[in-house]
Amino acid sequence: MELVSRYLSPVRLIAVLVVAVLLWGSHAHLDNYITPDRGWGYALGIIGGSMMLLLLIYPARKRAVWLRFIGGVPGWFRFHMLLGTFGPVCILFHSNFHLGAANSNVALFCMLTVAGSGVIGRYLYTRIHARLDGGQASLSELRGIADQVRGQATSVVVLPHLIEAIESEEARLLAPQKGPLARSLHVLTVGVRSALARRRLRRFIRVAVAEAAQRNPTLAPHAHRLALTAESYAARRLDANRRVSEFQLYTRLFSLWHVLHVPLFIMLLIAGTVHVISAQIY
Repeated sequence: MELVSRYLSPVRLIAVLVVAVLLWGSHAHLDNYITPDRGWGYALGIIGGSMMLLLLIYPARKRAVWLRFIGGVPGWFRFHMLLGTFGPVCILFHSNFHLGAANSNVALFCMLTVAGSGVIGRYLYTRIHARLDGGQASLSELRGIADQVRGQATSVVVLPHLIEAIESEEARLLAPQKGPLARSLHVLTVGVRSALARRRLRRFIRVAVAEAAQRNPTLAPHAHRLALTAESYAARRLDANRRVSEFQLYTRLFSLWHVLHVPLFIMLLIAGTVHVISAQIY
């Protein structure tokens, strides 16, 4: 059950659902059933455009304290992500996945650019926030978490060499690099290297637990649970150190992303307004 909840999180389920719907819509010949200027096609355009406008509520709620009566920032952040996902889907179905007039094409490409930027921003956001609640972690807090996890070694004391193996992987993971390019590549690949380190430690733990069970028969009935505990401990240590390693880089990238995302969204509002006015006039 824990493995299922890890790999089938709500975010991943929504992503799979959205991709499936888009793949179906792009091959379903919707122009036989939906037209942008009337019926369901027109309604989907209104719904999608309204969702994109509602995206403004989250930044307003985050900055304006007097808006706290409409709900907390974490809830609006999640709603912001849902709107930024389902709004573009509605617009794509509104357009039948086809290009149209020049003003509608500009609005469509602005929306797709903003949606793509939002996906990137969401990833960067989760890299520098402990939770999706608007509360940014600090580097000192992340180091404190890493130290706290490191101090929980008593749960795997029956595997004495495991700590040495974890420390060796941590040293390899966080080894300082010379030069800005090398440091950037080192941080950008920390996820892959962390996954490989977990895999190596998993193999080490399974062998170590099997050997410990042979030396101590009373340990054999608990071997599986011991292996799971050790693997969880090793994964938490590597993850905590990974967050420390990548925190500063992702903080800078998120700042640069924010500088770009806001003008893109303003362009989307302008292009969308021009499209709506043009559609009503012509």
